[in-house]
Amino acid sequence: MSAPLHLSGVVLPEGEHRDLWVRDGRFTFETVPGAETVTRGGWLVPGLVDAHCHVGIATGGTRVQDLDAARQQALADRAAGVLALRDCGSPVDTRALDDEPDLPRILRAGRHISAPRRYIPGLAVEVEPPDLVAEVRTQARRGDGWVKLIGDWIDRDLGDLGPQWPREALAAAITAAHEEGARVTAHTFGTDALPDLVAAGIDCIEHGTGLTEDLIAEMATRGTAVVPTLVNVANFPGFAAAGEKKFPGYASTMRRLHANSGAVVRAAFDAGVPVFAGTDAGGGIAHGVLADEVRALHGAGLPAEAALAAASWSARAWLGLTCIEEGASADLVVYDADPRTDLDSLRRPQRMLLRGRVVA
Repeated sequence: MSAPLHLSGVVLPEGEHRDLWVRDGRFTFETVPGAETVTRGGWLVPGLVDAHCHVGIATGGTRVQDLDAARQQALADRAAGVLALRDCGSPVDTRALDDEPDLPRILRAGRHISAPRRYIPGLAVEVEPPDLVAEVRTQARRGDGWVKLIGDWIDRDLGDLGPQWPREALAAAITAAHEEGARVTAHTFGTDALPDLVAAGIDCIEHGTGLTEDLIAEMATRGTAVVPTLVNVANFPGFAAAGEKKFPGYASTMRRLHANSGAVVRAAFDAGVPVFAGTDAGGGIAHGVLADEVRALHGAGLPAEAALAAASWSARAWLGLTCIEEGASADLVVYDADPRTDLDSLRRPQRMLLRGRVVA
């Protein structure tokens, strides 16, 4: 059992200067005699969330060699103030990391589910459309409330991005996931896969660079979220150059999607679509760069406080995690400047509490 702690500072998102205590790993606003003061002043922020990452996928899109490599990925995120991770698909079983109290909480989506030969080799479970429902149920039971579909990928016959699933299969699969108590998200870069995904009742779209005005309006009505992963979208010109010789249509599409990506995010936010911060860390993106994603969301047009909320209290509420409140698990980050107005302060966490223990 951890010793009682005392903190004082400006508690976000309310913005009030308060004293709070940690007892048995949980917040309380009742005075705890004998508590050790671990910080005075500063801004106290609910632990940050990377809402799209991959613990267990190494550089180059291969699985990590061992669990220690996955552990180092999680520690890199923690060093950046990220105390909860929504793992959007990994071929590695990382549940043993849940027993390590110094590591961020991981909410898993099981493995990616893809049509055959339509995703990065070795990362996804590959099934034909008639088998999609059964696989969704399997991954829903293995995950922590999420299932991850590959919605589109390059179609070699088309020479461009193309959808992977017929609408009927999607509708049945999403219904099955909901019956299992899981939400469904999908990787999409282009536009063509999105109408069927949204109409089938999907809960979230990853990347979403192909969103149109009509789709954004429907998502806003349905409450469908988007995680734009702008730090990964910045790589689209490189993807285009790599594929241009063989697939010029794909290269053109990727450049167009990149050029419009900021405007799409701002349009989604303005329409009321829930927008959350995720880096797509694992593979081509290093872990621990959530501050870059928050800055990118702000650069796309989100107000600074909204970009911060997308990586903290709003994301935590979306994922069913508590914030700084009576009885909640004591997960917070302390900053020396107000991150609502100084987003660069996110690169300088001063103190972190995870599960009621000081970890940095």
